[in-house]
Amino acid sequence: MRNTRRMLIAGLIALTPLIPGQSLAGSANRHTVKLRQFERSYGYTLQRVSVKANCFPKRLNLVLAHIARKTGGRPVVTSGGRHGGRRGSQHRSCMAADIRVPGVPVSRIVAAARTAPGIGGIGTYCNGIVHVDVGPKRRWRYC
Repeated sequence: MRNTRRMLIAGLIALTPLIPGQSLAGSANRHTVKLRQFERSYGYTLQRVSVKANCFPKRLNLVLAHIARKTGGRPVVTSGGRHGGRRGSQHRSCMAADIRVPGVPVSRIVAAARTAPGIGGIGTYCNGIVHVDVGPKRRWRYC
């Protein structure tokens, strides 16, 4: 229950910047959202500012753009490049992203990823997160 609530709140927070001109916390002050370069060029959003995505190679950005086009939704990157993780992880070399697309079933995200040019690994997790990378081709499902 607690994790569900946290995921719901995180999802709502992640969606807030996608609604231009909406007021925050019921305030009468309107704000304009200035999209960062990757949001304009490739059409994805970071779940948190701390998610490292500025190191993504163009191939991975194009995979994310393809998923956005095919699903009709903006992927939210929940994890990108990182130092920790298992040896050989594509995340450690910033070649992978864990994503979700709000309102889009995991099966549609995976179907879109499978048709993306340059896709390598595709993995799914029980929490609805989909892993995509541009490393060697492989598939897995943890659930």
